[in-house]
This record gives sequence, C-alpha cells and structure tokens, in this order.
Amino acid sequence: MTDSLAEDYLRWLGPQIRDEHSNPDRTYWDLLRLMFETEFVPIIAHDDNRAADGRDLRSEFCYARNLPTDTLKEAWPPSFLEVLIGLAQRLEFMAGGNARSWAWTLLTNLKLDRMSDPLSNRKKKQAADILETCIGRTYTPDGVGGFFPLAWPEEDQRKVELWYQMAAYISELHPERP
Repeated sequence: MTDSLAEDYLRWLGPQIRDEHSNPDRTYWDLLRLMFETEFVPIIAHDDNRAADGRDLRSEFCYARNLPTDTLKEAWPPSFLEVLIGLAQRLEFMAGGNARSWAWTLLTNLKLDRMSDPLSNRKKKQAADILETCIGRTYTPDGVGGFFPLAWPEEDQRKVELWYQMAAYISELHPERP
C-alpha cells in the first residue's frame, strides 16, 4: 500500500462526518488525521465486531475506486475514525437519520466537535487524551467520555460492549422503539 492510497482513503472518510448546521468555514482535518492514526484496540469481548465494521469501510472505498476489495483490508490496524464511522452507519440503520449526522453526534458526545483546524499542540494532546479515554474505557460508569453517554444506565458502561451501549443509547433517545 502506498502513502497516497492511505491519504486518498482518509480524504474519502472525511466527508462521512458532517454537521449540517456547523460553520462551513471550519475544517477538522487535523482531528480526522489524529483519529485515523489512532488504533482502536478492542478490550471488551465482541468489540472486535465494531473494528470489523470499520475495516469494512476499506472495502467500500476500494469498490468505489475500482480496486480489488481486499486491497486495504489488513493494511493497518482498525482506526478510531473507522470505528466511529462504522458506529454511525449502524446508528443510521437502527435509529434512522443519516450516518453523517450520527458521526457528528458521536464526535459531539466525545467533545471532539470543539477541535477544529488548526489543532495546537495543547488541543492535539486534549484530543488524544479523549481518544485514549474512549478506547481504554476510562470514562465514567454512565458512559460520559465515551461514544454513548446515558442518563439512566442499568450497568457500568465501561464493561458493556459497544453494541449494547449503542442499543441503550438509542432506547434513551427513542423510548418508543422496542
């Protein structure tokens, strides 16, 4: 794999996170690059499935570029950015809306929406700390500091796989859904 292919892939991932109401002059490439360069290491059973969702984006990219779909499949470990976008796609399917808005919601839940370009060294460190907190599950038991903060958690979210955290989050947002 070439660096230019990885850069193309990052540029393809970037537009998948958008807030329709944000300032169009604001960009987030420094943050996107940091999330892309940060490995997502699943530490809870079955969170490797969310990493696989992220890897599946690579096949979508290759398909869109007429490349063999396995070109990037194992090129590097799954990134935080890929997992975030994969979760957003699952949210779109399970809760409605669109994946781009869900991705922005996840960024907002993590307080990363404040990290527009250019990232100073201080902000880059803050962003890296947020990513580490989320990946390492050192957030609060109610999920604050992670992807899915809950108002009424039934269990310690640090010990719950992301799939079930997402389901609880959707239930709180849409209590009318079974």
